[in-house]
Amino acid sequence: MQKMHLTTMILNQTQKHLDRAALFHKENHSWKSITWREMGKQITSVSSALLNWGVLPQERIGIYSQNRPEWTISDYGIMGVRGITTTIYATSSEIDLEYIINDAQIEILFIGGQEQYDKAIKILSENKTLKKMIVFDRSTKIQTDEKVIYFDDFIAQGLANYNAQALKQRLSEASPEDIATIIYTSGTTGRPKGVMLTQRNFFSQFKALDPLFNFSENDIELCFLPLSHAYQKSSTHWTQSHGVTVYYCENPKEVLDCFKEVRPTFMVGVPRLYEKMYAKVFATLENASGFKRGLFEWALEVGKEYQYKAFKKENISPYLRLKHTLARKLVLNKIRNIMGGRLNFFSAGGAPLSSEIEEFFFAAGIFIAQGYGLTETSPVVSCNRPDQFKFGTPGKVVNICQVKIAPDGEILVKGENVMKGYYRKPELTAEVLSPDGWFRTGDIGYLDSDGFLHITDRKKDIIITAGGKNIAPQPIESHIGKDYYIEQIALIGDKRKYITALIVPSFEALEEFAQKHDIKYDTLSELVKNEKVIQFYRQRLDELSKPLSAYERIKKFTLLSQPFSVEKGEITPTLKLKRKVIEKNYRDEIERMYSVDNGQAEDHQPQLLRQSAAL
Repeated sequence: MQKMHLTTMILNQTQKHLDRAALFHKENHSWKSITWREMGKQITSVSSALLNWGVLPQERIGIYSQNRPEWTISDYGIMGVRGITTTIYATSSEIDLEYIINDAQIEILFIGGQEQYDKAIKILSENKTLKKMIVFDRSTKIQTDEKVIYFDDFIAQGLANYNAQALKQRLSEASPEDIATIIYTSGTTGRPKGVMLTQRNFFSQFKALDPLFNFSENDIELCFLPLSHAYQKSSTHWTQSHGVTVYYCENPKEVLDCFKEVRPTFMVGVPRLYEKMYAKVFATLENASGFKRGLFEWALEVGKEYQYKAFKKENISPYLRLKHTLARKLVLNKIRNIMGGRLNFFSAGGAPLSSEIEEFFFAAGIFIAQGYGLTETSPVVSCNRPDQFKFGTPGKVVNICQVKIAPDGEILVKGENVMKGYYRKPELTAEVLSPDGWFRTGDIGYLDSDGFLHITDRKKDIIITAGGKNIAPQPIESHIGKDYYIEQIALIGDKRKYITALIVPSFEALEEFAQKHDIKYDTLSELVKNEKVIQFYRQRLDELSKPLSAYERIKKFTLLSQPFSVEKGEITPTLKLKRKVIEKNYRDEIERMYSVDNGQAEDHQPQLLRQSAAL
């Protein structure tokens, strides 16, 4: 039984690798390492201190922090006393934080730094559930309070009161059916729900992925997505089961710098990251000479031809090898170098990623293993793999689960990876999990004749226009959103005559455009209302919309001067849109796009109105 336990797994790794570097973090702008030996010592110290605090088996203990080594160490330490790590996004509001603390009945909370402390301390003084807090960042200014302790002092307590026999006894009682973690869903359609994932659930991911991908102690993972999300948490457990070294990117905005410094061999990410990389490369070509554009396009075609032949194990002629060597030297290696130059493959999930972007990276020798899954499925249900892939799909179903399609097109999943249920919510659990174990994903899709899964949209996201047209917004938003000048986009149109959009520009790119075209402005609000800017976006939307059906095209749009944010509840920490919140927050802007006199959208878009009338 102990074999199927994450803390046992990681402690075995610490004994195997000892003085090799296990974890890296930034400190004073330079990378500092923690060895496997030290990592193991800190994990057992966390377990020891928790045991001395009287933590009971399957007690919920929260982690409210950005990515950092202490997050992972505390996670394993919590599970080491059979506790349940309850994850909370570092960006969560005070309201969401208190909701999770109350819902999960959290008495002990690990927190990151000043931002998290300032929110949590307000709750600690009044909340009936929360009793103690451990602060990771020593520079955090805390009140003198016996209920709050710094992490390194907490570790010292564990070392001073270490009882190896008691810890061994507690861990020996562990079961594969123990709940390892409760991960709260991002709440795109309502209040977050606590997904209970067992030790067996996480080990199912190892069983599914180990035969498909090669990892060793020589690999390096860049930990970029929040560890409070199932995707990154599961990935890190998996890579560490192979002795992989992990670098923590605490600030997602610094990911490109981390690529250059860390030069990872693997990373999981969301499509938006790849779309922006793709858009940035192509934006530099817009003003390039015809020769440079031609050279770039030639190199991409050569790269694709070479990589596809290698994948199919077809003969590669000496002439193609020569062309590929030249293409790599002149163009393709420059693309690889953006990601550090030694990346073996990306993993992508959370939203659709276009085949065009996948092929772009593939041509440069970077494979994106797009997959599909949910928090409730630990998360992997399907994925592309180096020897079997179909771009534009999330791959084939993995070996630890089954998939079937319901009559209404909903994807149903059954297997070792499916959650135990929602914490303290049996009615909601019964709504999505049948007595015989089939989980209703809420996603619409199908399996093709080759066994590849296709996701068409979220069941609750489908837009049904007044004319009865069913429109899946996510693929359109992904397609339009890959543009260099667009940061975020939300389609509107349910029960409406036509599709409109709220668009957040990429302000850095837009300000470059304004400077180049001598557009004067004092504020971003003034800039997004400029007629030249609006016509510029109209032209880009027209061009991007050519592959779409007439009823899928964006008839009117409004440029916003502020991004959708987690703080306003408009997006989740993993960048998924909360459509109901967005529609509520921008009700006036939306109504103007559907009124006869619609202000910006009509006054400044005569070309758009003529096009709308023609359609």
